[in-house]
Amino acid sequence: MKEDFGLMKQKNNYLVISILMLASSSSLFAADNEIYIDQSGATANIDIEQLGISNLIGGLGSSAGSLTPLDLDGNVMTLDINMIGATNKFFGDIWSDNFIGDYNFIGSSNTFTIQVDPSNTYGADSSNQQVDVTGGSNTFVLNQGTTALAATLNLDWVIQGSNNTITSNINIDGATNYVDIDGSDNALTYTGTGVTASAGGYFYLDQTGGSRTFNIQQLSTQDNDWLKIISVGSSGTLCVIQNDQGTGTGC
Repeated sequence: MKEDFGLMKQKNNYLVISILMLASSSSLFAADNEIYIDQSGATANIDIEQLGISNLIGGLGSSAGSLTPLDLDGNVMTLDINMIGATNKFFGDIWSDNFIGDYNFIGSSNTFTIQVDPSNTYGADSSNQQVDVTGGSNTFVLNQGTTALAATLNLDWVIQGSNNTITSNINIDGATNYVDIDGSDNALTYTGTGVTASAGGYFYLDQTGGSRTFNIQQLSTQDNDWLKIISVGSSGTLCVIQNDQGTGTGC
């Protein structure tokens, strides 16, 4: 059964949304729910929970077989996403100066892609994001700050499961990243850049599990970068590049 619960477009100055989507068949994990969002205004608080399989959260331009990003555009934004099930997809673009994101995924083979201020509309000067993942074979991409104007990010990843892939590109002055991974065969690719002389980048990795692949590049041009790694497990590859010239040779 398929429910199309989407096509929400708002232009209000202040918006609070809470959406709960449940599988509507006899099996809990047997749904194809879809939510499409285009929101602009000064302030928005959006809370979404989806339970089931093959659910989608994206933008109004989505069509069969093609998911476009949801659009949140405003100075102060809060986004809370809970997706429970398998083969679910989330795709979002956030244009905001002050942004709080809380994402919880339970299940396998899910895809999550988010970009914060991809065109430097607001500068993304203050951002706090938490990503909690329980399950395996998930793919996550989180990019923030495509220009040198972005500043101050606190980003926490908590991953429990195996065969997960995480990619994060952060172009922010004063970014702090905490990554806690528990499971085998996980892959992490991180690139952090920044240009001012007042704030470097912090990256903390606490990992347990074997057969892992971690590629970490810290490329701030005018300040220090800090990296701390605690790793328990056998086999795998760890590549670290720190270069204050703003470029990396790749891992």
